[in-house]
Amino acid sequence: MNTRHVTSLVAAGAAIVMLLSGCGSTGTSNSSNASDSNIISVYGSEPAHPLFPGNTTEAGGGKVVDQLFAGLVTYDAKGGIHNEVADSITSSDNATHYVIKLKSGWKFTDGTPVTAHSFVNAWNYTANSANKQASASFFSTIEGYDDLQKPDVDPKATLSGLTVVDDNTIDVKLSQPDSAFPVKAGSHAYMPLPESAFKDPKKFGQHPVSNGPYKFVSWQHNHSIEMVKNPDYKGNRVAKNDGLNFKIYTSPDSAYADLRGGNLDFTNMIPDTALTSFQSDKSLKAYNEPGGNTLTFTIPEWLEHFGQNEEGNLRRQAISMSIDRKTVAEKIFHGTATPAVDFLAAPISAYSKELKGNEVLKYNPSKAKELWAKANAISPWSGEFGIAYNADGTAKNWVEAICNYIKNTLDIDAKSIPMSTSDEFLSNVDSGKMTSAYRSGWGPDYPSADNYLVQLYDSSSADGKGGNSGNYKNPEFDAIMDKALSAPSTEEADKYYQQGEEILLQDLPAIPLWNQNATAASTSAVSGVAFDYGGGPVFTALTKKQ
Repeated sequence: MNTRHVTSLVAAGAAIVMLLSGCGSTGTSNSSNASDSNIISVYGSEPAHPLFPGNTTEAGGGKVVDQLFAGLVTYDAKGGIHNEVADSITSSDNATHYVIKLKSGWKFTDGTPVTAHSFVNAWNYTANSANKQASASFFSTIEGYDDLQKPDVDPKATLSGLTVVDDNTIDVKLSQPDSAFPVKAGSHAYMPLPESAFKDPKKFGQHPVSNGPYKFVSWQHNHSIEMVKNPDYKGNRVAKNDGLNFKIYTSPDSAYADLRGGNLDFTNMIPDTALTSFQSDKSLKAYNEPGGNTLTFTIPEWLEHFGQNEEGNLRRQAISMSIDRKTVAEKIFHGTATPAVDFLAAPISAYSKELKGNEVLKYNPSKAKELWAKANAISPWSGEFGIAYNADGTAKNWVEAICNYIKNTLDIDAKSIPMSTSDEFLSNVDSGKMTSAYRSGWGPDYPSADNYLVQLYDSSSADGKGGNSGNYKNPEFDAIMDKALSAPSTEEADKYYQQGEEILLQDLPAIPLWNQNATAASTSAVSGVAFDYGGGPVFTALTKKQ
């Protein structure tokens, strides 16, 4: 057995070194509006799924779940890890065995205690494919995971690697080394659930019982999600306000108009129409800071001409090199995005501008035409190329711009395909029903290259078990990711992550476009605006003058 190390309030050991050097209506007012004492009204979009943490992989639900639940650890603004419900996470045996000790005294908002069973039962439920939870792949390195992915699995089957030793102790055995395990432990997938979640999952998803900074009040679909400060919360993210009202919008323009009219306190969705003016608008407070979000579009492998083969790779590379990312960033994003050079964001330690093969992310129309002609020699092109997006977001202008570049460079019919709501769009993505390319992107769940690469492109995350919605599968890439998780240091792990990215640059399961800044605006009464390591707003820090 190797030397043991403990994850505590000060990160230590190889697993922690892998952290950073440092995922409706028009917003008309309701019972909690911008004039209430210290209830902060914020931009929201209709969640794609019921509010189960393990089935939440998109921003609409993610922002809500983040405020309601507390996990083993939390992350600071630089990506540092801090214990929350965990008292310690101790690893041994080359990161294949972990012992988790929990703090006493935590409870859910229904008064029941948060125990080792609360975590283990939630993890088993999420990992079991019979429950169709989108974050199942987060548990792929725990012993017994493969058995839970079998088509005829018993819905009550559990991960053999999980053992509840006592109410405050969890023993975790892994099927392979996973030094990122303590980092993943703060993501949505790892949140605890009370017994009521399993007794009536349908009811729970609409009215969750949680243990985080806020307590759920109501969800009026396509209108609002309200929550109040949880007086029993014992963690690191104590709210400075009395609660949040996520007003659900189908248009960022409507939210921005409400903000300027005093009917909304805060939005982190600046519409394209305001990008040139929001920072100089004297009636508001504006924010524009580097962030950890990536913006891409995915061409699923089931589309004709885009299989995981020579023709498919040539066409993806040609399309990527047809796009002038720099010009689009200047004309549409106006200083709030930078052209992508790899699959990561700048705050992640493995991020590199020197990856072999990253020329496919540079505008080169003559090379794009050459690659397209080579693909045509294999199988002549027919039909049109479309990129789908949700019309209630901010993608319209950039999707139309890159479609124009593709059309003009490759001389093919390329067009944008709007879908009315995020809910409709994400339902089609999650169910694998997309019949075109589609806009994609990533806001990290935890501060590690593992979250951007393994959770989006590893085979274990495909087939509805994670974020690999295009079902990309490459055994060579998977093997390199396994080596990264086994690496004893950040430097060695980052070398493997970069090797994996060089494979992705050849295959392009998604086409990187831009890294997005964290942008937001608030009324003049709001203060405390801050962003996390990924560029997401820290809602617990918001407060406003009375």
